[in-house]
This record gives sequence, C-alpha cells and structure tokens, in this order.
Amino acid sequence: MSFQNKTVIITGASRGIGKAIGLRLAKEGANIVIASKSVEENPKLGGTIFSAAEEMESAGGRALAVQCDIRFEDQVQTVVDKTVEKFGGIDILVNNASAINLTPTEQTEPKRFDLMYDINVRGTFMMSRACIPYLKKEPMPIY
Repeated sequence: MSFQNKTVIITGASRGIGKAIGLRLAKEGANIVIASKSVEENPKLGGTIFSAAEEMESAGGRALAVQCDIRFEDQVQTVVDKTVEKFGGIDILVNNASAINLTPTEQTEPKRFDLMYDINVRGTFMMSRACIPYLKKEPMPIY
C-alpha cells in the first residue's frame, strides 16, 4: 500500500510514538497533520508541533501543524477544517494522544481520572466523530 499523498491526522504527534508514526508515513510521501498541544518546547520532553512539522517535511512529506487539545470540540473541529482546507480531505486518523497515571486505583485522584477519561475516551471519540465523514469518502483497504 502506498501512502503517497494520503492525508493523515495524528493526535499527540509532537513527540514519542505519534511523531515516529508521522515520520515513517512522511518518508512515504504522506501529508501529516500534527494535532497536538505543544507549541512551546518542554525542556524535559522536547518537541513542538512546529519542530515535528519541520521533521516531517525533511523526511519527504508535507506537514500541517495545528495546536489541539482533543478535550475541546471546537479545537478538534479546527483540526479537521484546516486539514480539509489544506489537503482536500482525510484518509487516515491516528488517535495517539493520551494521558496516563500509573498509580493504584485507590491512590488515583478523581481529577486525574477525569483528565485521563477526557483525553483517552472522550477526546478519541470526538476526533473520530469529526473525521468519519471524510474517512467514509475514500475508504482505504485494510490489510
């Protein structure tokens, strides 16, 4: 399967696994949308949506950096709108953004649980929901 000119939205793509997925697809000529919160570099974690976009383009793809916190529906819709405006559609969605807390259940604060739920469940749902109309237009074969 060729990813040449396929448009891929990747949440949480400014670093880590999301960025690695984006770089791999960019090497095959994909259009990568970096939908992440990081616009200022964290000294401990590194990376921003802008530095990730530069790397995607250096790897051979086209990139669009859009700041997005997937907990907020308006920001999710902005990612979709800007993607469609720049690349004409959406072929693939990689729901990579997540939050984790490795404390035992009885030590997990409800506020921390709410954050994980809002990102991992609700945010993934909202991003999927916003992309599905475009994903249905040009279904990619599943291997």
